[in-house]
Amino acid sequence: MKLLSAAIIALTPVAALTAAPALADAHAEAKTAALTIDSPISTLMENEATKAVVVKHLGALDQHPMYDQFKAMSLVEVQPWSQGAITEEALASIKADLAKL
Repeated sequence: MKLLSAAIIALTPVAALTAAPALADAHAEAKTAALTIDSPISTLMENEATKAVVVKHLGALDQHPMYDQFKAMSLVEVQPWSQGAITEEALASIKADLAKL
């Protein structure tokens, strides 16, 4: 019994190390999948895949002179203040592209 317990304890770190990359990949995928047009813009811009979607439809929002003022808001929240730069069509396209990630 002691030998079996020792073997289990000895293998535990190996199992944890081999599972860590898979867990990290799953976490990254879940984080990307959870991002929507209702997520904070700064969060969308921190993730390379979601940033590419936003840039594709709206340009480099993170380079906008007022970025610090609106980065905590979502695209949906900023839309009414965007003077027509963020259209319903753009939001629908971004929403669809984010859903594909």
